[in-house]
Amino acid sequence: MSLLGIDLGSSGCKGVIFNYNGKVLSKYSLEYCPYSPAPEMAEMDPEIFWHAVVKVITNLTKTIPSETIEALSISSHGETFIAVDSDGKAIAPAVMNSDNRAVQQAKRLEKTIGKEKVYQITGLPPHPMFSLNKIIWIKENMPDIFERARRFVSVGDYILMKMGLPPYTDYSLASRVMAFDIKNRRWSEEILNYSGIKVEKLSIPMPSGTIAGKLSSSTAKILGLKEGTIIAIGGHDQPCGALGSGVINPGEVFDSAGTYECLVAVSQKPGNTTKALSYGINSYCHVVRDKFVTLAFFPAGIVTRWFVEQFCADDKLYAQQQNKILFEVLDENIANLCNGPTGLCITPHFVGACNPYWDVTATGVMAGLTPQITKYHIYKAIYEGIACELAVNVEVLEEVIGHFNTIMISGGNANSPFTVQLRADITGKEMLVSNTAESVCQGAAILAGIAAGVYKDAEDAVSKVVKISKVFSPDKNEAMRYAKQIQQYRQVYPSLEKFRKARL
Repeated sequence: MSLLGIDLGSSGCKGVIFNYNGKVLSKYSLEYCPYSPAPEMAEMDPEIFWHAVVKVITNLTKTIPSETIEALSISSHGETFIAVDSDGKAIAPAVMNSDNRAVQQAKRLEKTIGKEKVYQITGLPPHPMFSLNKIIWIKENMPDIFERARRFVSVGDYILMKMGLPPYTDYSLASRVMAFDIKNRRWSEEILNYSGIKVEKLSIPMPSGTIAGKLSSSTAKILGLKEGTIIAIGGHDQPCGALGSGVINPGEVFDSAGTYECLVAVSQKPGNTTKALSYGINSYCHVVRDKFVTLAFFPAGIVTRWFVEQFCADDKLYAQQQNKILFEVLDENIANLCNGPTGLCITPHFVGACNPYWDVTATGVMAGLTPQITKYHIYKAIYEGIACELAVNVEVLEEVIGHFNTIMISGGNANSPFTVQLRADITGKEMLVSNTAESVCQGAAILAGIAAGVYKDAEDAVSKVVKISKVFSPDKNEAMRYAKQIQQYRQVYPSLEKFRKARL
């Protein structure tokens, strides 16, 4: 028997089938891309998400018999929301997490309720990224859509509704709306009253790892699964990834290296302190019962995707001809050309900066170009910049939660060993790689297993499925070689304050 975990991201969908011991039996993924109808806006046709889930699952069941899949659960990216009618049908495009249209709404919320009050309730600092401000924008600028909408749901909730199940959301995804009382685990009456949004217009909060329902025969046929397959309530991708990497206890830290790179620290109570607020740190409900996560994150994989799309057509063709992965070809080239620091400073702020600056006006910057620089130097420098930004966030997180020595890491933006070693050298932290790179899907599968009674709880599941496969220890000599570049990197963002103000 097996468990299925779905990772429904902002740029792609992945599904992995695991046995009860965490072994990958089959996996399948596909990509999609939001579009921008206007400056600062990012949207997607909601049906793309549903079709992606259907395609992923039906392709998985071509290799693994559907009758062996006991249960499935969905992990979803946060902040993106979809307006649906009473039948669960989308009535407008999905408004994506990278959408920044609601800057004024976020400022007004901060002024009216107060940054500190919002943070104490939700664990989130006011920001246009979060769903609440964009729903208010819809209310003010598209009143017909607001009135027609029966609910505003997350992507994971939307998929549950497409499966014929109630509009449930777990506590971690509800937290990303910025209207959820994280301590009492319910929608905040005060924030919703301010917003003019009735609680009935949002999803129904439930604990992760509980049964949302079972597949009907009609939906099972569409998905290629058996009737009666258990559908478990999943959660936000970052805490799901932490669970899938075994990061479930206070003091443990997980690094999810994806489109956004996110440090996830576990605690017994929320970390929404005054110090944390000064850095814009997010702290909210874990998918593990009665635990919380504290996040420091920044855009990362967005930069590497941009680089590949703009500069790597020849490398893609060569990789295909040599039956290699593109990143293997890129890694080989930097090994031949770039020994040690590149001397370039590249910031990953392509869609603004998150922690610790929390600045939507920040842009990506490349400094230090000379005639000797090749695209392969730039490729390496992108990862140097990501490692430097990670080091900044490690320092901030330690100020909030205390010192830690090791970080569990997983994600597609850390598939190359040299990039993980860079992170270890520049942060000074030991980077631990788990036995599966599919930590988010594994976290979702664990939640499915808990709902189905395969595991007693998160501790039982982790003891059975999570193992460390490789350790990257910091190299002090390399750290010394990078000392100057890190110092230069820290100066780039503050030096551009006048430029950012001029863009407003």
